[in-house]
Order: sequence, then C-alpha cells, then structure tokens
Amino acid sequence: MPRWADDSLLDDTAALEAADPGGMLRATADAGAQVRRALAATDPHELAAVAADGRPRAVVVAGMGGSGISGDVLAAVCGTGCPVPVSTVRGYTLPGWVGPLDLVIAVSCSGRTEETLSVAAEAVKRGTRLVGVGAAGSPLHRLVDDAPGAAFLPVDAGGLMPRASLWLLSTPLLLLADALGLADVPRAALERAADLLDERAVEHGPVSPLADNPAKLLGVSIAGSLPMVWGTSPLGALAAYRLACQLNENAKMAVASGPFPEVTHNQVVALDGDAGGGSSDDIFRDPIEDGAGPARLRLVLLRDPGEHVQDGRRAEISRDLAERRGVPVDVLAADEGHPVVRLASLLGIVDWVSVYAAIAQGVDPSPIGPINELKDRIT
Repeated sequence: MPRWADDSLLDDTAALEAADPGGMLRATADAGAQVRRALAATDPHELAAVAADGRPRAVVVAGMGGSGISGDVLAAVCGTGCPVPVSTVRGYTLPGWVGPLDLVIAVSCSGRTEETLSVAAEAVKRGTRLVGVGAAGSPLHRLVDDAPGAAFLPVDAGGLMPRASLWLLSTPLLLLADALGLADVPRAALERAADLLDERAVEHGPVSPLADNPAKLLGVSIAGSLPMVWGTSPLGALAAYRLACQLNENAKMAVASGPFPEVTHNQVVALDGDAGGGSSDDIFRDPIEDGAGPARLRLVLLRDPGEHVQDGRRAEISRDLAERRGVPVDVLAADEGHPVVRLASLLGIVDWVSVYAAIAQGVDPSPIGPINELKDRIT
C-alpha cells in the first residue's frame, strides 16, 4: 500500500532533523565540499605516473552501488566522442577481452567490496594496468600496493555512506580522464561544479521553504507514486539512473529508469497499463483516515542541452502522451556549460528529491536493511 505524503514535515526544520537521524540531508549538502576535498587529496604525481604509460585501449571501472556509479559518471562526462570505450563492471568477473593494454579502475568507498576486490585481483593476474580508489589501509589498498605498476588514490569518506559519496569517488576518475586525454576536464570545470552544488544546497536545502523549493515540491509529488525516470543524452540518462537508485535506497520506492531513445521502445507502453492515468480511486478518500490510494505512474524527464535532436523530440512527444493519459509529468533541465557542470546541475537536485520523498512518507532515508541482511547471509 503506498504511503501518504505529509508535506508539512518539509517546512519544519526540527521535524526534518528528527526524521533524518542518519544525517542524509547533511550528507547531501556536502556534495560541493566533496569535489574540493577530492581535488585537494588527489596526488598529481600519481595521476602523472598513470598517464606516463600512455592512453589505454579501453577503461573498465569496477564498482558496486554508490561506488560503481562513479564509472557511469566517467563514461557520461567522456561522452560518445571519447577515443576509447569506457564501461563499468558490476560483478565478480572481468570481460574476457580485458588485458595488459587496458586500464581497470577499482572503486570501493570502504575498500572492502567483495565483487570489486575479485575484479581487481583478476586484473592483477592478467597483467592489466590497475588503479584503485577507496579507503586508505583497506584490503583494496593492500591489493593495489602489491600489484606491479599499480596506483592507488585514497579517499576518506569520513563516515559517509557510499551513495552519499558520489563526488568524492568520481572526482579522482575525472582528473584521471583529463590526465589520460580521454576528456577535457579542467580543474576550473570541477571547481565550478562544486560552486554549483553549493548553490543547489542553498536552493534545495532544509531551510528553503516548500513553496520556493523545487526539490521539496518534486519529492512530495513523487512520494507514493510509481515513478518512471527517463533521461536524454548520457548525462541525463545517468541522472535518471541516479534518481532511481536514490529513491530505491533513501525512500525505499520501486522505480523504473532508462535512457532515450530506448525507453520509447518499451517503458512508454506502461502509460497504457493499470497504473497509468485515469485512476478509479475514490476522489473523496481521506488519506489520513482511509490511507493512501493506489500508486499511480509519474513521469520524470531529465533533459540535457547536449541531447540529440531526435531525443529531444521524443521527450516532448512522451510528455504529451503521458499528459493526455492523465499521467503527471515533471521536467528537470540541466544548465548549459561543461559536461561536469551540466551533470552537477541535475544531480544537485535529484539527491535532495530522494531524501524529501523519503521523509514525506515517514521513511528514514539512511537504513539499508535488505542490503545488510543479504551481506550477512552471503558471507
């Protein structure tokens, strides 16, 4: 049964703090500072040492969950014009084609992720170039230190959960991409992204009232719905995936996400399903007395100025199809500028949205019970 969203909580800073004992709101506000800490902590000599071996044939980022998305950030910022393929492995095994000419970047916030350690160990056996990103002194750090020619870029998450450490984990990869000539990612672009994330934290933070806060308004609207989140361009698609994952973990919601144009070949048909528009729910239902009604679809579109013209057209038509069927639509548009800045402008709202969607439904954003139970049982 969907939860009823109580928007009054979002305009009471004391109630917000009480509803977020794990400090996910504070962690979300830390995004800009994460970029600056990573810029300061990433050793330029280590980057130069990796770059000295030349541009790899391909880059594979190994990581899971909140660590693995750093590989998606790298691929999205490098874009379709990247001179080498960039992919993310979420699992235990490297693709068969990976060898000494390729670069594996193993990312684990804790440095203890089982799957990532397995991939890193396999990379060492194959003689693949290896870079580790994670906690200093961790098993991943030791593995990389023992590998000939490997480099390690330490990250101090300071107690933040991996899903709240996206920029801390992604920034070293973007600096590495610049050093290797995979993409033009100047420090100035990363510094502008940090400033933008700080600006978004003011605009979308807990003190900003609901009526003037786009993240709170969207969080309340999404709460209790069945969101489909679609993005144009690799950057918009990444932001859509990020919003879906954050709604999964923070708000404990089921979400479908995907990129244009692919979603218009499958997910769009869900608009004609039972959860689409035209709800037969009682219009006189009292959400307090009677509980929330059946969950309905809600479409969220994440647009990027760098989108293909046809994807832009598909997004506009998809919006029309949804609205004509009674499915509400929200559109978030990225700012103009460098890809890192455009990405920050989207991620600078979607993380806030997910936390507000959780709190509005009376859900503590921090706990990840099923993940912890699964880890305990599998070990």
